[in-house]
Formats: sequence, C-alpha cells, structure tokens
Amino acid sequence: MQRVFSGIQPSGIPTLGNYLGAIRNWVALQAEHDCLYCVVDLHAITTWQEPETLRQQTRELAAAIIACGVDPERHILFHQSAVPAHARLAWIFNCVARIGWLNRMTQFKDKAGKDREAASAGLYVYPNLMAADILAYHATRVPVGDDQKQHLELANDIAQKFNHDYATPFFPLIEPLIMPEAARVMSLRDGTKKMSKSDPSDQSRINLGDDADAIAGKIRKARTDAEPLPSDPEGLEGRAEARNLVGIYGALAGMTPAAVLAEYGGQGFAGFKDALAALTVAKLTPIGAETKRLLADPGYIDRLLFDGAARAGAIANPIVAEAERLVGFLQRPSV
Repeated sequence: MQRVFSGIQPSGIPTLGNYLGAIRNWVALQAEHDCLYCVVDLHAITTWQEPETLRQQTRELAAAIIACGVDPERHILFHQSAVPAHARLAWIFNCVARIGWLNRMTQFKDKAGKDREAASAGLYVYPNLMAADILAYHATRVPVGDDQKQHLELANDIAQKFNHDYATPFFPLIEPLIMPEAARVMSLRDGTKKMSKSDPSDQSRINLGDDADAIAGKIRKARTDAEPLPSDPEGLEGRAEARNLVGIYGALAGMTPAAVLAEYGGQGFAGFKDALAALTVAKLTPIGAETKRLLADPGYIDRLLFDGAARAGAIANPIVAEAERLVGFLQRPSV
C-alpha cells in the first residue's frame, strides 16, 4: 500500500468547503492506502492564535474528521505538535532549502500581504515544515489542491537536494494525488471567492456544525442572478454563483454538473435551492450530530489524538533519526 499523508489547520468545525474539498477525499482514500491525517497545529501558530482557542479548535476539527468517516483505528489521526520528529526534520530542511526557492513561494506573498516585514519567520519557512511533515513518514502520495502544488514541488526539490548532498537515495519522490471529484466550493455571498471561515459573514459559508434550519436558511439566501438555470454547463460561464450552487449539488449527490442541469435546467432558483437545501441537510446534519456527541467528551478526543501521535512517532522517529545520522549528528549509544 502507498503511504498517504495529509494535514489540515485547526480552525475549529470545518466548512462545507473543507468537507467537499479535502475531508471527504480523506475518507475515500482509506480504502486503498495507508493514511496518516494530521491536525497541523505547528503550522497554525505561524500567525497568532489565542492559546485556549487553538486547543479547542484542535479538538473540534479532530471530532469533525472522525464524524465525517475517518477511522482513527485503521489509520492514524494525530496532532502535529505531539510528534517532535516534524520539527527536528524541519530544521534540517531549513538548512537544505535555499532562500531563492522560498522567495518564489506565492502563498507567502498572499498571506503576508503588503507588510511582509512584519510576518513571522515561521510563515516564511512554512513550506520546509510541510516537506518535513510528509517526508518524516517517507509518504509518497499527498492529496493536494491547486494552492498546494507549488509547496509539493518544493518538498521534492528539498528531498532531491538532501539526497544529492549526502549521496544517498534516502527520501522518496512525492507524487500528488489529484482528486478529480474534489469540489472547489465558493462563498454563498460571492461566487468569485472561496468559502472561508475568515469571511466576516457567517452567511457566506455552511459549517458542518450548522443545524438543519441554519443550513436551509443559508442556501435559500445564497446570492444568485435573475436568469433561470441553463440546460448545459456552458451556460454557467460568467455566472459564478449559479456555477457554485450547481457544483455543490453535484458534489453532494455524486452527479456531474451536466446531470444536475439535465434535471433542473430551465427552472428558476427557488425550486433548485429547496432541493439543494434538502440534500445538504440530509448529508451534513448526521456529521454535525456525531461531532457534537464526540465533543461532549474532550478527554476522549485528547486520548485518541495522543494515541495517534504515538503511532505516528513510531514511524517517523527512525526515519528522522537516520536523516540526522546522515547529516552527521551524534547518535544515542545503544545500551
């Protein structure tokens, strides 16, 4: 089995966008791969986090991931900070990666904004830690979206330079898993922007913890245009909000946009929104209920994460120890 690694930042209960774009694919990958799924709290603190909020959001995300169908017994679910091998290997990679490589990372420019001098050093070297997350397990498959492809290319550059510098084929080539069914879910208030928890309007997103009334209300209030739905996908060009709602329906129902429009094309949005609301409620409310049940026992969530971290560390520690030996660090004497 190929080993898959993927991580997600602890921002609390995920949105529909997180579910359709990533977590649902994590569930599907379990059938054919050996999977490690990580709540990347080290990455989270590259920007300021209120400590107690970070702890709670780590638990909320872990609970939601399990509620979505990730099996923490057959596979490994853990939080990044509990496995020191990530930070140990990241420091080595800080010394392998070149400044010029990091300067080309577009995501740092986007996140740092105009005042990049005020950004944390951690945000700048974030891609080196991402490379360490993957390569500490010799993972060879990573499900990625468009915004992470550049970081994955850098991870391979770092691995190849390490192998060259120390004359060994130690780190494997990482291949992206491009999930064809992954949906790019946009804001319900602006179809040109991704659905995000950073949007100040809660009406812009559907959270996996929303109840049935909240889900239905947000969908019925979602921005649309005055034209009826087209009969084929070409008619969605230039209609960002219509394309978004059709895409959400298709992703939840397992239908192509063409199939959705074959059923609803020519109709106004009122009836389509009712159907989309009913479908979304049916798919998401069981996840929300299970998440709430799991969070009623935070100690259980903590124990589960630390158990996953112990299992993850059993894989990563010998790999990172060998990387340290190759670099020239002293090794602990055997007794």
